[in-house]
Amino acid sequence: MNMTHEVFNQPEPLVDVNLFEGNRAMRDALRFNAPSLDTAPLHALGALAGSADMQTHARLANVFTPQLKSHSRFGHRIDQVEFHPSYHALMRQATAAGLHGTPFSDAEQASGHAHMSRAAGFMLFTELEPSILCPISMTYAVTPALQGNPAIYADWAPQLTSRAYDPALKLWKDKPGVTMGMGMTEKQGGSDVRANTTQAVPDGSDDWGQRFKVTGHKWFFSAPMCDAFLILAQTPSGLSCLFLPRVLPDGTLNGLFIQRLKDKLGNKANASSEVEFVGATAWLVGEEGRGVPQILAMGTMTRLDCALGTSALMRQALSIALNHTSQRMAFGKRLIDQPLMQNVLADLALESEAATALALRLARSFDRAATDEHERVMQRLLTPVAKFWICKRGSYFAQEAMECLGGNGYVEEGGEGIMARIYREMPVNSIWEGAGNIMALDLLRALRKADAAAALAHELAPAIGMHPALDHLAERLPMRVEEMATEMEARRLAQDVALAVQAALLAQTAPTAVFAAFCDSRLAGHWGDSFGSLGAGVDFAAIVARAQPR
Repeated sequence: MNMTHEVFNQPEPLVDVNLFEGNRAMRDALRFNAPSLDTAPLHALGALAGSADMQTHARLANVFTPQLKSHSRFGHRIDQVEFHPSYHALMRQATAAGLHGTPFSDAEQASGHAHMSRAAGFMLFTELEPSILCPISMTYAVTPALQGNPAIYADWAPQLTSRAYDPALKLWKDKPGVTMGMGMTEKQGGSDVRANTTQAVPDGSDDWGQRFKVTGHKWFFSAPMCDAFLILAQTPSGLSCLFLPRVLPDGTLNGLFIQRLKDKLGNKANASSEVEFVGATAWLVGEEGRGVPQILAMGTMTRLDCALGTSALMRQALSIALNHTSQRMAFGKRLIDQPLMQNVLADLALESEAATALALRLARSFDRAATDEHERVMQRLLTPVAKFWICKRGSYFAQEAMECLGGNGYVEEGGEGIMARIYREMPVNSIWEGAGNIMALDLLRALRKADAAAALAHELAPAIGMHPALDHLAERLPMRVEEMATEMEARRLAQDVALAVQAALLAQTAPTAVFAAFCDSRLAGHWGDSFGSLGAGVDFAAIVARAQPR
């Protein structure tokens, strides 16, 4: 074919950049929340996650999605999921970075910043590939919940906190590292887990304690190739939390059968499944009949990861938009120099930095809640707030960032095709681990169990007097918290708590241009109904320059 034209004005993809070094908002939030944190591992992880080689692994893991192999070619039931080698390459790097159960090792906890460091690492890896982090997140969350059965925890903790990855389906003690998942929801109940019908019948006891035979199903069972799971089932004393391994202590496969893999909107590299239990063996974790509180200890930590993950996806989408508009010419100048595009980019940058500040503030509470009463209350308060508000903003954010790329952002191939993957990924963090209404109601429960009004007032105090709109909200908010909103008002209360805390954090971690623009728009109402409607007095250039990924 004859040459018809010269290809030009097509931006180079954002590859081989250090995601940590380019993220000023993250670095400033870490200095505020953990000033003594050793960031050298985050520098290394930032370089790895931003590399072209690892981005290729991320693309391949999403293009060549997991495949269920229910039977061997000889007709034997094997119930295994086959992944592309890039999936395992990503999992190997995530575990090597200690993003799973590693923060609970004695050595990591001695640092005092185990959860903060892990949270920042989780965000950096999310910018590379978020869906493989589902089993990583669950392994992180399971580790403390499993302490409800000290015997099992003693046996499994070394592998749960190890930085090794071994995908083989074999006995846990023959592996250098393991992963864990959970199974709560059923067809008829969804978030209403008390409607579960799966039955667990007593089956004696052994070194791991009280044993049960489980029969039933789980409608959403993510990462079925994990080594073990915490599940909910009805025992004679009520809904209980049980430990169910894939391979039993005698080396035989447990009675867990994968019916099919879910065909999801996004989260493609992760295998989510429907399973049935046919006389599966499981052991009690915690108190019988108290399964919901026991497994919610796990849910609290996965909700942290939902906030961290969405914040990271916002940062990734913003970075791609900035990279594109910095190179693309239109109407005689770069897109980033067009006034209206500057408004959009600055607005997205505000949203991204505020999400990062709130998510990492929440992570700080996980390091300190055991010894600091204020941090304990803030952890309980901010977990549903951050999960609700940040995740709710995600899809809206991704759509606007995609629009910065025009049609190039809508296609699936190439470096900018990542934007379509981000857009499909955004809703999952809002839905999983409790959708918006569940989070808003959880906030109301948190208000009943602690002096949340005093804790919130203390949290906002350092920013009082720095912006009149924040002062006005901070004056009214503790009273609204103390009076406890009705269910009808719960979402609005969660939103306002999130915005107030975000503003107070930006007052302490961000430049004046960022803080003032956030308060003017989100709190004072000098803002429209879409991104890109900031007031003319905003220092757009300073905000956009701060957000640049290079």
